[in-house]
Amino acid sequence: MEAWHGGALVGFDLETTGTEPGESRIVTAAVIEVRDGAVHGRRGWLADPGIPIPEQASAIHGISTERAVAEGRPVREVADEVADVLVGHWLRGAVVVAYNAAFDLTLLSAELARYGLPSLADRLGGAETGPVVDPLTIDRAVDRYRRGKRTLEAVCGVYGVTLDAAHDAGADALAAVQVARAIAVRHPEVASLTPADLHDRQGTWHARWARDFQSYLRKQGTPDAVIDTAWPLRDLVPA
Repeated sequence: MEAWHGGALVGFDLETTGTEPGESRIVTAAVIEVRDGAVHGRRGWLADPGIPIPEQASAIHGISTERAVAEGRPVREVADEVADVLVGHWLRGAVVVAYNAAFDLTLLSAELARYGLPSLADRLGGAETGPVVDPLTIDRAVDRYRRGKRTLEAVCGVYGVTLDAAHDAGADALAAVQVARAIAVRHPEVASLTPADLHDRQGTWHARWARDFQSYLRKQGTPDAVIDTAWPLRDLVPA
C-alpha cells in the first residue's frame, strides 16, 4: 500500500475576518492538489464576507473590506464551492492537509450552517469529514517538548520548508502539504500509519495537548480557561 504522504495530498487554507471560527467569515480560500511533491491543481477564491474586515485582519492577509466588496464573490457561494471541492477530493481518496485544521474546517462548517447549505457530513453521506492531516497537531505530538512558536512560519523553519508569502491562502496551503511530507520523512512512525489510523491518532493527540494546555493556563492564573478537545471539527454554533 502506498504511504499516505506519497499519494494525493490536498492543501486547504482560509484567510478570514478573525480568529473565532464560529464568528469569523471567509475572506480568501485555497485548495491545492499535490502528488509526489508537485502541484497538479490549484483553486483560489476571494469572498465578500458580508461584514467589514477588521483592520488587524487586513494587516495580516492584505485584503481590505473595499477590495473584498469590489472583487469578491458572495461568501455563501464561496463556502459552497470550497466544500464541494474538498468533498470531491475526499470521495476520490485524497487526504486533506490543513495547518490547524480544526480552525479552518470548523469555520467552513459554520459558514455552511449560517447560509443553510449542506454540511460536509451531508455531502459525504454521514462521515464528519474525510481523512485529514494537520501538521500542527502531528508536530505537537512528535516533538512535544520543543521550545518556540508553532506557527506555520516557525514550523516551516524547523522542517526546512520555504514559505515566501505567509498568510496568502495558496502559499499556506502548499506549505502545509510540504510540512506534512517533511514530518513523514523525519518520523517513520507517522509515515507508516494509514490515513484512517493517522486521522484517529491525531484526534487523540489533539485532545491530550488541549488538556495539557488548559491545565497550564489554569495554573498560570486563568482558572476558567477551556481548550476544546474536539478535532478536526469543533462543536460551535455559528454567529
